[in-house]
Amino acid sequence: MSDARQRLPLAFLQQVLGLQVGGFLKLDPSAHWRGLPVRLLDGSTVRLRPYGDIPKEFPPHRNQSPNPAYWCLMRGVVCFCAHTGAALGYALGALSCSEQTLAAGFIVDHPGRFLYVGDRNFGIFRIAQAARAAGAQVLVRLSRGRAGRLVGPSPRPGTYEVSWSPSCDDQPQKSCSNQPVQGRLLVVRVQRCGFRPQTLHLFTSLDADYPAQELVALYGWRWHVELNLRYLKAQMRLAQLECKSAAMAEKEWVAGLLAYNLVRAAMLCAAFNAGLSPLKLSFSAARRHVQCWLEELLDPGPTRRARAWAKLLHLIRQSLLPHRRHSRPSQPRAQRHLRQSFPVLFGSRPLARRQLKKYQQKN
Repeated sequence: MSDARQRLPLAFLQQVLGLQVGGFLKLDPSAHWRGLPVRLLDGSTVRLRPYGDIPKEFPPHRNQSPNPAYWCLMRGVVCFCAHTGAALGYALGALSCSEQTLAAGFIVDHPGRFLYVGDRNFGIFRIAQAARAAGAQVLVRLSRGRAGRLVGPSPRPGTYEVSWSPSCDDQPQKSCSNQPVQGRLLVVRVQRCGFRPQTLHLFTSLDADYPAQELVALYGWRWHVELNLRYLKAQMRLAQLECKSAAMAEKEWVAGLLAYNLVRAAMLCAAFNAGLSPLKLSFSAARRHVQCWLEELLDPGPTRRARAWAKLLHLIRQSLLPHRRHSRPSQPRAQRHLRQSFPVLFGSRPLARRQLKKYQQKN
């Protein structure tokens, strides 16, 4: 099994991922927002064990402890479809490579008339510059300080026509023009029942034909990218990759995206037949049903396969997310650790084994 994984070329997996993306467009060609395919950008890290060339390609995080960190970290940026939740592409790099650099390179390498949506982490000149070079549009949130540098300190709510030029602290994309990016800055005061009021500073390269209120509502879709990354890491078990080479790490990551898209495709088919949005279906329940369906495919009978597919879509359609009438109370961002009698491991395991061996020899 391991030899077969090593012989499987990475280019083949990438081509299959491209075919999956084309299949999603054929399943639901109307999944656009005012004629624009909306793509959500966000990134995360993946843990790796220090085997083979992994520490060289994906070195661990530099902490302040004198002992080196054990886990190696791989940084990745994933582009998701806002309507279906499918993974449309990715970019991987070491921890020294920022998410903005990976996202800008992905945008330049995938030109097209898309609308990229990102949070404050992607609200920099480099992302807008890369989108202009790729023929795409952006809707990103800016920090208060960056918005103040565009229209003056403490901007009031409203719409401002801006010309975004790179500052001395920006790192523009080398393959793109450094000319100013024309767009609009939307300063909106958002207030929801049960939540504290919040001021959003949104930059968009779209013109005045797209109203500000619709753009603010569209930016609310960005939260789904956080859920999609959680599904990838928790449900698809991609938070930690058990591989022994850097090349195999990327293969396992792409294979995980393929499996994730398979679940999303089944959810899209089930939602399309029922006239629902696939985002209203439970991903975890759909994954369990798809796993059981794959086990039933071992039966060579074509009639049973058709019945199994119809049963799968029926089960997924019934897996609706709960509709909460009242908002749940806010919880502290903390976790409760279980107390264990074992001490914390500092340093590498070979060093700990040598120390344990010395201790046993003394006794």
